[in-house]
Amino acid sequence: MTDEMEAIDEATQYRRKIDHTLARFSAAHDELEAEEAKRRERRDRLTARPTALLEQTRTALMRVVAPSSSAPEPEEQPSPQEKAPQTRLQEKKQRHNERTLKAGRIAAIIVALLVFLSTGIAWGAKTWFDAKFNQVSALDENSADIQNAAGQTGDENFLLVGSDSRDGASAEENVGDASSIPGARSDTVMIAHIPADRKRVVVVSFPRDLEVSQPECAKWDPATSKYSEEKSPAVKITKLNTAYGAGGPQCVTRVIQQITGMRINHFVGIDFNGFKAMVDAVHGVNVHVDKPIDDTTLGMVISQTGDIDISGDQALSYVRARHVKGDPTSDYGRMKRQQTFIASLLKKVMSSDVLLNAGKLSGFINAFAKATFGENLGIDQMMTLAKSMRGVDLSKITFMTVPTTGNANSRGNEVLVQSQTKSLFQALIDNSPLPDPNASAPAESKDTGTSGTTPKPGTKRTSNSG
Repeated sequence: MTDEMEAIDEATQYRRKIDHTLARFSAAHDELEAEEAKRRERRDRLTARPTALLEQTRTALMRVVAPSSSAPEPEEQPSPQEKAPQTRLQEKKQRHNERTLKAGRIAAIIVALLVFLSTGIAWGAKTWFDAKFNQVSALDENSADIQNAAGQTGDENFLLVGSDSRDGASAEENVGDASSIPGARSDTVMIAHIPADRKRVVVVSFPRDLEVSQPECAKWDPATSKYSEEKSPAVKITKLNTAYGAGGPQCVTRVIQQITGMRINHFVGIDFNGFKAMVDAVHGVNVHVDKPIDDTTLGMVISQTGDIDISGDQALSYVRARHVKGDPTSDYGRMKRQQTFIASLLKKVMSSDVLLNAGKLSGFINAFAKATFGENLGIDQMMTLAKSMRGVDLSKITFMTVPTTGNANSRGNEVLVQSQTKSLFQALIDNSPLPDPNASAPAESKDTGTSGTTPKPGTKRTSNSG
């Protein structure tokens, strides 16, 4: 070290530069040492909890295997001065035990890190998948049509609308294309009701040709999933599927809430074209077929009977077929097949074959998100629906059709039996026993305009809705 009072010459200046450089290195070393001490402290805090858990577990196990209080007292141990030196085998065993304990501590740290990482990855994957769903405005949870809104707290009511838009349909599917059949119609309308106590699931289907009163709704463009400022006027008498075509999800939600009084808190719109990719992603679904399904438009859909595994192409025809030979009516046979298909698809998706297979699960979610749009819709909401149906007794999963007269009226429309309809949805709102679906319908005082003829097996109802 140099003295700052020395005469300054070239050699002194050189020594002072060296001293200053050494001082800077020393200060930097001290800073690095302090940072390293902080890092060690953070590491110790992170590893303390897993290590403590491991020690607690090891102590508990030792208590289990330790001799009980009733066991004979061990022989008196010799004092340290009298203790015999360890043999080579004992030393080796001691080293092995020490290594095992150290390895256990390291394993606990690794497990803790993996849990942390997997949680972060799962959260990131969920966020990524949720972003893939196309969110559109559809709900009106403050509607005056909702009955006993407070009593419906905790209920999950999914309005499922299957759209038969021909956009993207191939010629092989025999369903037409967007140029020949433009726009979109609600080919399937269902409510999946899961009460707050999660003790049952009730799925109610509505015929596409159900006669309804349509309120004034903002016009909907299915190509852009947007509403315009232009309004579709209110229509006193129309078909349910035309309400969707005129005013989209918002309009059909309003119509269904008027009919049911239920608070719809999830809207799920699915393009039928997407069913093909969903089924292929999970490598097929199993449906029960009582007799061959031969459609006059689509051809032979399924020729076998019994429990049949169907592919994506077959699934698409299975849910679309509405001119099946032997069906007493076009709509009711199709609604039954659609209910069967949805239940089978949910069952397959919630099986370990899909949930524990990252490729299948990711493929299904991608296909579902691509073909799906709605509001209050995402991974959490769909898992609520699927988990609620998983493991529930078949007697507690009820598929129903909204009560109608069973006859098409002079306008070719299905007509509600108002008294039975009110009883059904009041039971869902109150979470009370469902009315007997086989009970005879009382005479309705309101003129429904029915033709008074019961459709014979194999006949089709007149419909101009496409």
